[in-house]
Amino acid sequence: MTNPSPNTADTSGDLAAQISQFALDKKADHVLSIDVQDLTSITDHFVICSADTDVQVKAIADGIRKNTIYKPTRIEGYEQLNWVLLDYIDVIVHIFKTTERNYYNLEKLWADAPTTEYNDDDFTAANPSTD
Repeated sequence: MTNPSPNTADTSGDLAAQISQFALDKKADHVLSIDVQDLTSITDHFVICSADTDVQVKAIADGIRKNTIYKPTRIEGYEQLNWVLLDYIDVIVHIFKTTERNYYNLEKLWADAPTTEYNDDDFTAANPSTD
């Protein structure tokens, strides 16, 4: 399935939240969604997360790609696994190794944008376990 470009903030915001959940499912650290739609025309949201190892960065990228109904229009950095970028047009996902994330500090670059930080509790309440 190719990406239809979502034409409302709710649609891209929902996709950013869904991608954040998939990242957390693979134990991503410090998962943020930054709403940049009023600051740039490149995209509506950045989802930023990190992991300590190459294996975990790969697992997060693969988990997002497997579970998201859209296919990314572009993937960068998958071979090196220091900074993987998945471009879903209105949502761009940045999966960093922790050291790279600290160095580039995208959160500071987009500090004027509204930011939502996600953690496991955000999705546990919405999706209670059926144990």
